[in-house]
Amino acid sequence: MYRNTSYRCAPLSARQLRRRSFGTSPRASKGVRLRARGRHAATLDPEGKYRIRWRWDDSAITFEVEVETRGYVGLGFSTTGAMALSDLLIAGVDRGKPYVQDYHVDSNRKVHRDPEQNYRLEYAMENSTHTVLAFSRLLHTCDTNDKAITESTVRVIWAYHSEDVGPSGPKYHGTNRGRKSMRLLEPTTARNVPAGTQFFNLQNTDVPVPSKDTTYWCQLFKIPDVQKKHHIIRIEPLIQRGHENLVHHILLYQCDSGLNETELDLGHECYHPNMPDSFLTCETVVFAWAIGGEGFTYPPHAGLSIGTSIDPVYVLMEVHYDNPALQQGVVDSSGLRLYYTPTLRRYDASVIEMGVWVSLYHMLPPGLQEYVSEGHCTQECLQESLDQEMPSGIRVFAVLMHSHLAGRAIRVRHFRNQEELPHLAQDDEFDFNFQEFQYLTQERLLLPGDSLITECKYNTRGRKNMTWGGLSTRDEMCLSYLLYYPRVNLARCESLPEITGQLKFIGVKKIQIPVTTWPFIIKSPKRYSNLSFTEAMDKFKWSKKRGKAFNEMVLRLPMNVRCSKRGQEEWSIQGTIVSPPEIKSEARPPTTPCSAATKLSATLPFLLLFFGSSLPTHLSPWL
Repeated sequence: MYRNTSYRCAPLSARQLRRRSFGTSPRASKGVRLRARGRHAATLDPEGKYRIRWRWDDSAITFEVEVETRGYVGLGFSTTGAMALSDLLIAGVDRGKPYVQDYHVDSNRKVHRDPEQNYRLEYAMENSTHTVLAFSRLLHTCDTNDKAITESTVRVIWAYHSEDVGPSGPKYHGTNRGRKSMRLLEPTTARNVPAGTQFFNLQNTDVPVPSKDTTYWCQLFKIPDVQKKHHIIRIEPLIQRGHENLVHHILLYQCDSGLNETELDLGHECYHPNMPDSFLTCETVVFAWAIGGEGFTYPPHAGLSIGTSIDPVYVLMEVHYDNPALQQGVVDSSGLRLYYTPTLRRYDASVIEMGVWVSLYHMLPPGLQEYVSEGHCTQECLQESLDQEMPSGIRVFAVLMHSHLAGRAIRVRHFRNQEELPHLAQDDEFDFNFQEFQYLTQERLLLPGDSLITECKYNTRGRKNMTWGGLSTRDEMCLSYLLYYPRVNLARCESLPEITGQLKFIGVKKIQIPVTTWPFIIKSPKRYSNLSFTEAMDKFKWSKKRGKAFNEMVLRLPMNVRCSKRGQEEWSIQGTIVSPPEIKSEARPPTTPCSAATKLSATLPFLLLFFGSSLPTHLSPWL
């Protein structure tokens, strides 16, 4: 049954190992060649001792790992990043003989060898310092012990040891382990810019970060003077070393082009009563970066325009500092680097912010395994704005989905004539510490009259009080940022559920009028009298049943529409109250070999090679 395979195990230099060709497509199964849709590489550890490269097609994925060890190598996939309930592989070259074993881990962190081995060794090499292994597997093995590899975020776990696996199992690796969130099936895009491309930095200088949970710091900058139109083609984060977990996100806003030059380089805490008035003119999002993200390169046919009358002259950079440990004396100089060129692309790119309008009216009850919020970019908003600006529609090429600590999954749903099209973007395993733009495999056309829903799933188990929509990491958001072309005059397309229905759910009858305080005060019934509406919501005796009923009610509530232009102008639909759309049909989940109830291994044999069969089927925890 097994195919004979030649493995190159002769001693090689480290340079030879690094130059080992990964361009020849190994066979993912008998008679099938892997037509790669994407090729990527990453370094998993800070010291650069564990490197990985991979490519995939519609059915299979091939990995190559290069690790500075002559012992075993471990690579796995986890839903949470923890060892428990993970899917992993242990491999190596022992005295010239390669071995690859498929394992899974139970809830008690015990390692078990899978009855069904779904990894195939492609080649193996070892020299005096490094081990290189290449192996492949199906994206969907239909084995309940294996984790399906999808376009969602995956927590890759890794480990290695100086010794190979012995009869008693792998020895404990010590500190040679870690995890890294990645999107393995991200489309391949050119990330580099031509040598010599001009750039400018928008960078804070020695910002004193307060010793408090959340700080939003705002700084005004002027875009460099250019004599003619240019396109920004790449934007990279400049995060001060050691502050990777402090800087949560950076937003860049376009400001009024008539600002006084004397206000440049002003820095102040955002959303503060003493914030300079000039900051209030900065409304339109130009770019967004979030924690864990790397640089973003625009596609070759689109770029961010500077140098024309409607382009940014002044920008406000908003940096969110997340400091839950309340560190003192922290000084930060993080920012962004923007590459620009006079060689123009065909289209001007822009950003639309979608989702739930950030507000206390966006609230999540405590103690729930799952709570769903929906932010609507309504048919009315897209009809009005696109009919006037671009009747032929706009094309979305990347999406950034944003939530906070309670977030578990996000998707952007796309509707046309109330019938759902395939999701624009989706992440079923959202990681708060890994947020970056997702390049779409195929650009998506948005037409006048289409609508979108940014849907966020949360988990509030362990929380005793309401979670509020707000700026803090401990608060919540449900946002998506769509990068698209050609540019239209639409900056925000969001919604917010009406508060009246939410108050009625907990029994509120009257609020104090006129409203003179925020949050506003409840007048009756007596049990809530003189409490703010947030205090009343917290006082309500929440249960799982009540939380679920509240969620179902909120999703049916009328909603306030936000439909704004660049700057502080609005489309006429802004502020109107509309009901959630009636959906005629929902998109079917993508079919997989497993959902088709057909065992792919039965129709497309996946040749297996086993080595080290004397290994025990049950091992002690190794990560």
